[in-house]
Amino acid sequence: MSLAHRYDFALLFDVIDGNPNGDPDAGNLPRLDVETGLGLVTDVCLKRKVRNYVGLVKSEQPPYEIYVKERAVLNKQHERAYEGIGAAEALAGDDKKRKGGAHVDEARQWMCRNFFDVRTFGAVMSTGVNCGQVRGPVQLTFGRSVDPIVAQEHSITRMAVATEAEAEKQGGDNRTMGRKHTVPYGLYVAHGFVSSFLAKQSGFSEDDLELLWQALAQMFEHDRSAARGQMSTRGLYVFKHESELGNAPAHSLFDRLTVARKPEVAMARRFDDYAVHFDGRTLAPGEVVSAGPGVELIRRC
Repeated sequence: MSLAHRYDFALLFDVIDGNPNGDPDAGNLPRLDVETGLGLVTDVCLKRKVRNYVGLVKSEQPPYEIYVKERAVLNKQHERAYEGIGAAEALAGDDKKRKGGAHVDEARQWMCRNFFDVRTFGAVMSTGVNCGQVRGPVQLTFGRSVDPIVAQEHSITRMAVATEAEAEKQGGDNRTMGRKHTVPYGLYVAHGFVSSFLAKQSGFSEDDLELLWQALAQMFEHDRSAARGQMSTRGLYVFKHESELGNAPAHSLFDRLTVARKPEVAMARRFDDYAVHFDGRTLAPGEVVSAGPGVELIRRC
């Protein structure tokens, strides 16, 4: 069933003693807004976790295959689309830019039907074997921490070495020094948007939307690693508009959802050190309230 409403949502998640999103240009330090000191988590990072969750629970079987995944060769997936629509002969020839000919639109639709992340987040699939482009109905912003973060650096020791030469050099002591970076505590807020108009173009359905909410609520539970510490979804606040065009600007709704450190807390180290309010009141998980004419707010978790 296709979508008939616009949605805007706010995702709250936190990290304890971990690195939520390392910056490869800064020695894998936690990403940071250098002017404000606020921590950042990219939209790409968040979408990766959604993809991993969906691939896990749906076993990467159509119509829930994952297009952008580790070690994927994207043009191979494009070739599958042409084979799937019975137009493999369109791949012949050397003109890579035009490869696909009149079948590009059919191939694009095949990709949308089979790959969850293509019909959800969109994709540019015109690399070599041309399957066109898809504008994703679901878009995410960067996650930004509520308070400035301090990245701590820790020296760590491994009681082993990789080669015999290293062991001989150390006289049998066999130790390897390393470093890791963590954020003691950070509460982050990211915003997202769902367009029913783009959903109709890509085939993103009500079932896909429900799976997206489930993924955002549970994705950190299946993404554990020593580097990331303890990460958790702390709130998913969804604004549902009666109209497909929307009944209120997204920014005006987000501004009414406030996340602030409690006045008596000098240094936040847990989620309970913050207060989350919509129009001055706390919402319980599952609670639904009116956010104005034609808009309701649902706290999903």
